Amino acid sequence: MRPDRSFFNRLAEAAKAETLPRFRSPLSISNKEHGGFDPVTEGDQAAEAAIRTLIEAEYPEHGILGEEHEDIGTDREHVWVIDPIDGTRAFISGVPVWGTLIGFQEKGRSVMGLMDQPFTGERYFADGERSWYSGPDGERQIRTRDCGGIENAILFTTSPHLFKGAEIAKFQAVQDRVKLFRYGIDCYAYALLAAGHVDLVIETVLKPYDVGALIPLIEQAGGKITTWDGERPEAGGCIVAAGSAALHAQALEMLRDN
Repeated sequence: MRPDRSFFNRLAEAAKAETLPRFRSPLSISNKEHGGFDPVTEGDQAAEAAIRTLIEAEYPEHGILGEEHEDIGTDREHVWVIDPIDGTRAFISGVPVWGTLIGFQEKGRSVMGLMDQPFTGERYFADGERSWYSGPDGERQIRTRDCGGIENAILFTTSPHLFKGAEIAKFQAVQDRVKLFRYGIDCYAYALLAAGHVDLVIETVLKPYDVGALIPLIEQAGGKITTWDGERPEAGGCIVAAGSAALHAQALEMLRDN
């Protein structure tokens, strides 16, 4: 049996209790990357621990894959995929575009997911069939939009500096065709795509916990999300998400290896 929406909300509230009080407050920040900067805060670690505690109590037979703590039973039929603060750089910079990502997989496929932005009070949820928004302006089912072609598209990526080698020219080719592009809002970009506000998100070097909650959010809102090779995106890597199958096909033609 799949978990219900109320349980996802309990997980989000448990994480919020750890993240929101620390946002725009003095933080203890550690660096996970030698020779670079991959920050982690006490908020990341505490939020994931709070989520895990509830899952382990309610669903002890489920596996858990998370960014900050040891993975448990990732080969099980049901696995939770957690990123307690996606967009830690935004979090430590005081920018409210980070989010808590909680995904749920069945037999390796992402089927439910939640993205919570506690500061703005917005929550995006995929229930297994449809995608939903709740926030300051109410609650509603959300759908992606069909912008009619790449020349009308709004494109987001976290940072163009993350692309390396041949990826740079491929991304640039897409960026040169779109109507508008913006950088730097992490998981929030996928939520905006699911809600029909933007049209394309193109990323690289993503981890499974970066996309686990977002895959069903996009798919159940009517969009399409794959790797640049057109494969299932659960493992992360180079990812392209689009509001329509036609737009996805246009972008994929420029991104995939020919």
